[in-house]
Amino acid sequence: MISSFFTGFFLGISLIVAIGAQNTFVLRQGILGQHVFYVALFCALADALLICIGITGISFFLNNFIVQFSNLLFLFSAIWLAGYGLIRLKAVFKSDSALEIDSSRSKDLIPTLSILFILTFANPHVYLDTMILIGSISQQFSGDHKIAFAFGASLASFIFFFSLAYGAKLLIPIMQSPNSWRKLDFLIAVVMFIISIKLAYAGQWL
Repeated sequence: MISSFFTGFFLGISLIVAIGAQNTFVLRQGILGQHVFYVALFCALADALLICIGITGISFFLNNFIVQFSNLLFLFSAIWLAGYGLIRLKAVFKSDSALEIDSSRSKDLIPTLSILFILTFANPHVYLDTMILIGSISQQFSGDHKIAFAFGASLASFIFFFSLAYGAKLLIPIMQSPNSWRKLDFLIAVVMFIISIKLAYAGQWL
């Protein structure tokens, strides 16, 4: 059962460790110190939910739906991420792009989670990774071994997102500089554009 747990854990880590739209957003919120706990908790719970759905076998019923409408999902995700990238790129060239960490905490939780919701659930890859891939691999286990596998994969998400969100605080001294914020916003914009282009290609729109 221990081997099942670690199989799920390392598989979960390997799928979420890559730099993506969701991760860069979590990193930015962690540096700002804005709703850090709720942002990390939302991402971890969302992953755990999709993992459990996939492992229970529901993924087999949803697989055809995802495949059938994948092109539209890719297009929507590509457009939305490109738009978010433009917002971050605009911040790079604003004269007041130096964000004050203290004042930024006044932003509401609901708009923050709304953006995170779209970044999480509008990306078709999240379903392919968590529900389809992890769900398919889990079928080799049964009983307590499948539960251990699910727990390991879900725990990986909790450890990763909370480490990313709270570990970002180590960058706060560096991010006091306006130039550092411009560089971060530019990096986020580039990541968003790259992912957007990849999604458009995956959906055969380019």
